This record gives sequence, C-alpha cells and structure tokens, in this order.
Amino acid sequence: MATLYTHQEQNIRKTWFLMGFFLIAVIGIGWAVSWFYDNQIILWVAVAFAFAMNFYSYWYSDRLVIRMTGARPADEREFQELHRIVENLAITAGLPKPKVYIVDDPSPNAFATGRNPENAVVAFTTGLLRILDRSEIEGVAAHELAHVGNRDMLIMTVAVVLAGFIAILADIFMRSLWFGGGRDNRAGGAIILVGIALAILAPIAATLIQMAISRKREFVADATAALMTRYPEGLASALEKISTYSRPMAKANHATSHLFISDPFGKPRGIGAKINSLFQTHPPVVERLAKLRGMSVADVERGRA
Repeated sequence: MATLYTHQEQNIRKTWFLMGFFLIAVIGIGWAVSWFYDNQIILWVAVAFAFAMNFYSYWYSDRLVIRMTGARPADEREFQELHRIVENLAITAGLPKPKVYIVDDPSPNAFATGRNPENAVVAFTTGLLRILDRSEIEGVAAHELAHVGNRDMLIMTVAVVLAGFIAILADIFMRSLWFGGGRDNRAGGAIILVGIALAILAPIAATLIQMAISRKREFVADATAALMTRYPEGLASALEKISTYSRPMAKANHATSHLFISDPFGKPRGIGAKINSLFQTHPPVVERLAKLRGMSVADVERGRA
C-alpha cells in the first residue's frame, strides 16, 4: 500500500531520473555539434554546462521561480492571519514552517517551491486571498504544504530549469545548422539528422515528463490536504472558485505553470480550450472535485456536489 513516504521516495528517484535525462540530452546535442564542426571543445563545454545546470537546478532553482513569478515575502503584520494558517498546518503536518510569499496578481492561485522542507516557500496571489474565505485558504495552504511534505516541489522545481534549458539548447543547435563549415559527407548528414531529431524530441520528452508527474501529484496533494485539514470541502470549494476565474496571471509562464494549484493561464474557451487540454499540467477540476467529495465525475458535472 502506497504511503506518503512512498511518494517521497518516488519523487526523489524521479528527480535523479530527470537530471540524468537532462545530462544525456545535453551531452548528446553537444556531441552532434562537436562532431559536425570537428571541434571537441564544444563537447567539453556541453558536458561542463550540463553538470553546472544540474547543480544550479538543485540548489538555486527556487530562487529562479520566485523571480519569474514576481513573488515577495509576505509581511507578518499585514498577512498575520495567513502566517498563522500556514504555521498551524505545518505543525499538524510535522513540517518546519515554510517561508510565506505573496504574488501581487488579481488571478487566484498559489504554488510551492524549494528543494526540501527546510528550504520551502509557499506563495499565494492577492486575488486568492481576496475571494476565498478562511477555510478555503486553509485548504489551499494544506495542498501546498502537502507538496512540501511529499517532496513534489523538488522534482517540479528542478524541471523548471532543466526543461527550459533543454529547449534553449535545442534552439541553439537548430540555429547553428544555418552556419556552414561543418563536415560535408553522408556520415555527417546522418549525424545531423540524429542531432535534429534529438533537438526536436528532447524538449517534447521533457514537457511530457513534466506533465505526467504534475497531474498525478495534484491528486495526491489534494488527498493529503483533505487528511491534514479534516475538511475536504474547504479545498473543493476553493478549487471551484479558482477554476471559474478566466483571466490569466500577469506573469504566467509555461516553465512554471505546473507549480501552481491551478493553471495560471486561466480558462481558455472554444478551440483554445481543446488545444490547451493536450498540454495541461493539471488534471481537470471536475475530477479533483469528484475525488475530494467522494462522488462520480458525472454527479459533479450535474452540480450535485
């Protein structure tokens, strides 16, 4: 039977897998470029870069996320009630109190980041604090603390840096093909084809890994939050209110979207909604509500919750 400790161990293994995947992808792209230009220095630079980015993604990716989202420390006097809620839940969960941050944005949302519970950050938008009542804010805070306890944010924060840099390296490689000077033979052509395939597939694979891990972890965090608060309706009601807000966050970013409790790009409609559903990092809200309320998806859709 799976336990929270099982999820922690799985996430740690997935983190090492993701970092290993990044290492191999970068070295592979570097090798293809160095072979084509007959310059081994390029390969050594790629190896050094891969190791450096793995190091940075583990130790400093949370700082990058905070800068990308525009979050700021929540003043303890101005947000006294929020600090009290987070502290009480942390005590309940047996976790050190994380740093509390605020994102000045009318769109209701929240996220957690940090490599471990001792260096965790939980952030809430001003829009979320404005539209939710205390029990709903408590449900959201418990959800984010569940990510902290389950070590979810370790792998997902690392993914922010690694997936983004894989895409950048792939773009650099594709642009380098426009410049001449490379080997001009059939073997060189084959290597370039392999390099192009790797450059195209690596970012897609990184994104798919990101999506698969993120969707599963949201269900686990919802269940953990319900156990933590002993009031699943608080989180369920919060998710309903958040999901009805269609305006995207001002600093919505695909690199960090999977960290949030809800898609920061809002609720697209029409064709946009169908396209967006293919790349969602979050499970449908109706499924999350059904699990929280112990009902079928059809019942929730009919409004029987």
